Amino acid sequence: FRASTQDVTIMASLQSPWVFTYFKKAPNKSYEDNTSTLGTVRTAEEFWQLYVHLRRPVDDRPTACDYHVFREGIRPMWEDEANINGGKWIVRLRKGVAARYWEDVLLAILGGQFRVGGDEICGAVLSVRYQEDLLSVWNKSADSRRVCMQIRDTLRSVMHLPVDAVMEYKKHTDSMRDNSSYRNTNANF
Repeated sequence: FRASTQDVTIMASLQSPWVFTYFKKAPNKSYEDNTSTLGTVRTAEEFWQLYVHLRRPVDDRPTACDYHVFREGIRPMWEDEANINGGKWIVRLRKGVAARYWEDVLLAILGGQFRVGGDEICGAVLSVRYQEDLLSVWNKSADSRRVCMQIRDTLRSVMHLPVDAVMEYKKHTDSMRDNSSYRNTNANF
């Protein structure tokens, strides 16, 4: 999806373009080959034009899948240059609530609510799994405690989570080491 250049000039521009992708694992294919681009948005209006046509994360998915929204030029991969020194905040969700939280987090990211500097937020992932769903916000500077705490606090506020809700952080270098996004996370960051 892409609006004409003429239309974009009168629309509310986002701070940067965002790319929506979808991942579903198929045998004998690479991660990149299993990831499909759904569209790129540059304005609030383009976001809604794309978003209303996307399937929402729902409980009746027959298999595991991931929804990604990342800044244009950043791949939803630990190894990407923008991600490699970063990490992600992870919130584990019971089945049935992911779609609402996902929309709230997307609106906060695209609307610049995290207030951690221009390109610190790399993207977000919603991982639909059999027993639970996992929502994560990826950032580029895992070693900046101040930035990571600001992201955590904003995420908690956007999702209306109680102060004692478990939120886990994991550096992408740790994910590469143990080949997992969600195992061996740190709830005491």
